[in-house]
Amino acid sequence: MSGETKAASTSFKPIAAGTRIGHVHLKVADLDRALGFYQDVLGFELMQRYGDQAAFISAGGYHHHIGLNTWHSKGGRPPPEGTTGLFHTAILYPTRAALADALHRVLSAGITLDGASDHGVSEALYLRDPDENGVELYRDRPEAEWPRHPDGTLAMFTHRLDVEALLREREA
Repeated sequence: MSGETKAASTSFKPIAAGTRIGHVHLKVADLDRALGFYQDVLGFELMQRYGDQAAFISAGGYHHHIGLNTWHSKGGRPPPEGTTGLFHTAILYPTRAALADALHRVLSAGITLDGASDHGVSEALYLRDPDENGVELYRDRPEAEWPRHPDGTLAMFTHRLDVEALLREREA
């Protein structure tokens, strides 16, 4: 196939509806620095650590949502622009107030947002971790509130998210 993707058959069977992406492993240059961001800023809990090589962190006691490792990247640099790789890791918050708290934590740590968007189906904050990995912090709206076209298909969009209004949600 030499790098090309074969056209999908019209008789494909879709993946099971309950399928989820369970965790992500990120290559980092400095484990302590990465933990400073994911643990100290975002609030993930350390579940297991293997010296300066790897750490596994979670929300709510799960074995791990994020693996951080230096196995092939210790002291390394982020990939240059124009290369392939992971665009971002998306972290789903259960409520708008929880997303507002995440925004407060990020801003209090002096981290600059790359963007903040309302997609109709979700509200999202975009930033970078210390290794320049893209990170999306978001919350989904209830499905009943998703924008739809007259034929019932999704009508997602990208509008500017009012971060000040989101921060007020934290205080409410």
